[in-house]
Amino acid sequence: MKSNLQFEFTVNKDTNTVNVTREFAANVELVWEAWTNPEILDLWWAPKPYQTRTKSMDFREGGMWLYTMISPENEAHWCRNDYHKIVHQSMFSGLDAFCDEKGEVSKEMPRTHWANNFSDQGETTVVNIVATYESLADLEKIIQMGFKEGFSMALENLDQYIEAQFKLRQQNKKSNKARVSSYLNFDGKTEEAFLFYQKVFGTAFLGKGIERFGDIPAEAGHPPVAEEIKKMVLHVELPILGGHILMGTDAPKEMGFTLAKGNNMHLCLEPETRAEADRLFNELSTGGKVTMPMADMFFGAYFGEFSDKYGINWMINHQNQV
Repeated sequence: MKSNLQFEFTVNKDTNTVNVTREFAANVELVWEAWTNPEILDLWWAPKPYQTRTKSMDFREGGMWLYTMISPENEAHWCRNDYHKIVHQSMFSGLDAFCDEKGEVSKEMPRTHWANNFSDQGETTVVNIVATYESLADLEKIIQMGFKEGFSMALENLDQYIEAQFKLRQQNKKSNKARVSSYLNFDGKTEEAFLFYQKVFGTAFLGKGIERFGDIPAEAGHPPVAEEIKKMVLHVELPILGGHILMGTDAPKEMGFTLAKGNNMHLCLEPETRAEADRLFNELSTGGKVTMPMADMFFGAYFGEFSDKYGINWMINHQNQV
């Protein structure tokens, strides 16, 4: 990831606006998906140590996203975003508000009109954001509440985790030979589980062995890794039987993850060609729920993710570069 990603934050009191320009080290397909898929939004939208939980989302013009931000003390702060205009992978606008669990808007808090524009720069994507308020008093109240600090932190959450994950996958897979793996997520017990699996199967870890969140190199534009998760496992790969690979990671709540049975395991298919990747994706996802369409990703792979019609989670990952 580039260490000099563009980030600008300005306040214009003449127009009651906050203007943000933020560059991401990913192509526009991935960045758009991160802003419009509720499962991915739940991973990064809230500034740490808060967590986002979506109650419902209907991403269309006239639709609404109803979600809550959960504090470390388990206090719920409800919000809704009403979508006004959407141009696929180009822009969307909407009106955000604090509300209750049923979506009833709070009259005591300012509302934010968002206009988000996505610009494909090839290896990176620039998102230009204009947040407009009804009055100067509303603007100043939002700023006093820590909008800049919280929003800046939220914008960094997703890139930090995904970039580290897939850099490691690319390092550990040295060829395009077809491979099947199972990707496991744990709540802080990845090392314990994989040492157990290693003892059972009598095999050695691939690549650099057990890598930890504390191994993530410090880069400008990234928030530091929280001390309490530095020893957690970022990535590990273990061959078991017949060439099958177990991959694993910890999914810490400090990074916005809510681990539950059903989202703690994916089957990861790594076909030799893009054509086979498309075929597997299209056929397996029929009748299911696509969470990330097949697309060229900034980490050097052609990647997609979905749950099939039986609720089984799949990843399709074809390496473009080795």
